[in-house]
Amino acid sequence: MMDYYDYILGLIPVTMGGIAALLSAVGFGVSMAVPAGALAALPLVAHALFVRAPVAEEPEPTTTTQRQTGHTSTAD
Repeated sequence: MMDYYDYILGLIPVTMGGIAALLSAVGFGVSMAVPAGALAALPLVAHALFVRAPVAEEPEPTTTTQRQTGHTSTAD
């Protein structure tokens, strides 16, 4: 199943290459078109890193008894 980061990793080179190819076709030099494409892809990278940061979900805390036996103990 595709999620947010799969789309972002696909859009970064598409954006960079597409903008660079478009500007190059219009008449800009490659030395100007490639940095412009990279500048256009920069917001995608920044959003993926800082707005929707890839953080792991924290596991639920368990007590020592739960880790050893797999269940909680009850007082007798």
